[in-house]
Amino acid sequence: MEYLKVIVLGIIQGLTEFLPVSSSGHLELAKVLIGSTKGLESQGLLLTLVLHAATALSTLVVFRNEIGVLLQQIFKGEAAGLRFLAMILLSMIPAVGVGLLFKDPLEALFSGNLLLVGILLWVTALLLFIANRKSPRQTPLTYQNSFVIGMMQAFAILPGVSRSGATIATAIGLGVQRAEAARFSFLMVIPIIFGSMAKSIWDAPETLMTSSAGLLFCGFISAFITGILACRWMIALVEKSRLQYFAYYCLGVGFIAMGYGIFG
Repeated sequence: MEYLKVIVLGIIQGLTEFLPVSSSGHLELAKVLIGSTKGLESQGLLLTLVLHAATALSTLVVFRNEIGVLLQQIFKGEAAGLRFLAMILLSMIPAVGVGLLFKDPLEALFSGNLLLVGILLWVTALLLFIANRKSPRQTPLTYQNSFVIGMMQAFAILPGVSRSGATIATAIGLGVQRAEAARFSFLMVIPIIFGSMAKSIWDAPETLMTSSAGLLFCGFISAFITGILACRWMIALVEKSRLQYFAYYCLGVGFIAMGYGIFG
């Protein structure tokens, strides 16, 4: 049963990390719907790290060509590559600050609090509706709007707020071309994920000593494969201006979460 639960959690993580429906919100809801996860407590933090590593790796696979070109530009000292790197680093500042100062209190506040998760899923839906109605524009990424997008990434630490939804919606709202908005949203999270993993291991290295290779492998593979599919699907949907479908979905799941939070 633990293997099935890990696979389900991996699929949820892989899909919702890229689709604008809040991975953290869905994981909180999944804990209620699939029942007790006590059998997975020995995996704890390590399982979380493995699932996030899988989705980060799926991003690297999908954007391998763009990342390769970017790395070449950076190593050659070309202005375009250095400028994009600077914007990525700038976008990280708000999330790093919020993560270091408030991550644990926020997790304690929202853990199992499906009412708040549901409310924030409705906030995600509102952001998606607004972004979907924006007329296409061709405003280039700048240092200023990179930081603003980064602020929305920090806001998305709250379970129920979709990171990809909030950052893509903000970028589109700032006039960034839709495909570029999705690209920047997915690339900007890679250093955040690996940085968060490194910090977690540094804070609790003993987590690496308690693991079930089989469970972790199942979780990794399910998150990795679904992550690749979701990332590619999301790029296509953003370009076609079909974010409203995810907005309706977030409204529905938010309603379910609030129902569980009130009556469950």
